Amino acid sequence: MKKLAMIGCGGIGGYHLSHFLGFKDIVELAGFCDLIYERAESFVKQAESGKAYTDFRVMLDEVKPDMVFVCVPPNCHGEIEYELIERKIHFFVEKPVSLSLDMARDIRDKIEAAGLITASGFQCRYSKLVEPNKKFVADHEIVFVECARIGGIPGVDWWKKRSTSGGQIVEQTIHQFDIIRYMIGEPTEVFTFGTKGFVHMDGYDTEDLTTTAIKFESGALAMISTGCYAVSGESFDSKVTFSAKDCRADLRILDTFKVYGLSDEQKQESSGLILSNDGSMKASADGNALVYREEGDAGILCDRTFIEGVINGDGSKIRSPYADAVKSLTFTMSCNISMDTGKPVKIEYK
Repeated sequence: MKKLAMIGCGGIGGYHLSHFLGFKDIVELAGFCDLIYERAESFVKQAESGKAYTDFRVMLDEVKPDMVFVCVPPNCHGEIEYELIERKIHFFVEKPVSLSLDMARDIRDKIEAAGLITASGFQCRYSKLVEPNKKFVADHEIVFVECARIGGIPGVDWWKKRSTSGGQIVEQTIHQFDIIRYMIGEPTEVFTFGTKGFVHMDGYDTEDLTTTAIKFESGALAMISTGCYAVSGESFDSKVTFSAKDCRADLRILDTFKVYGLSDEQKQESSGLILSNDGSMKASADGNALVYREEGDAGILCDRTFIEGVINGDGSKIRSPYADAVKSLTFTMSCNISMDTGKPVKIEYK
């Protein structure tokens, strides 16, 4: 049985661990590492297996894992990944994969040279809403995409500073940027405005709100706005809208996908049983919309797909390998560059 180890036992690590507990039939949970020993130890207790460490190199020496999940803050990437590549260990890395594009590209190239299987934490690509979303985009020419993600400030100190988190676009709303890329193709240019002064908090220096104009290879345009100023869920209706000439679709990530403007006949044709990913669901008419609802936790399939890829030696089913995650990082980091320079930025996938 293949051995799995984890580096980083904080909140996102706990999310992955909750999935691993259901994978004991295919993988051994062998090691957990965190700078805070008590965190790693708590993961050992939950897993009922493995050993806790504070030094990831010692863990790699002793456990000799076949795969590693890297769940560390955005500014902590680099040393870990280079060590895993040197040891030829397959790895899953949480997004964003780095705050340095140069380093991310170098890691990407070394991964390819080493022939490693990798994945990144874009679990939204494994949602049961992906198939109807992709079908809508395939069936309709998308002219405009509008997206908003408005929320509050996560309760971890490193998030408050752009130097350690990358800011909300790079650390959080990268999920929206990524799923839009996944649906309609590659962006070519961005122009981002940011504003401050609405959030008052010690140690906080990132933007309160940003708005980005985007042009895609298809010619479609998009507007993506994201803010962390909200103190209530009533502040804004966060969603992604895909607009075609005679209809539109609203995606609430990992929640619902609603299509407006279909004829009654089209609704009837689309409301049958739809097979998606590892399960199924039904679409239903809700007023003027055809509604698809999320079922289960997309992260389970995301994690298991990587693990099974390592076991089988075939990563072809992984929807966001490291190289593709670097493209989403490039997309979002270009927005930061635009904010800092006050100029449009052309997307360059070097």
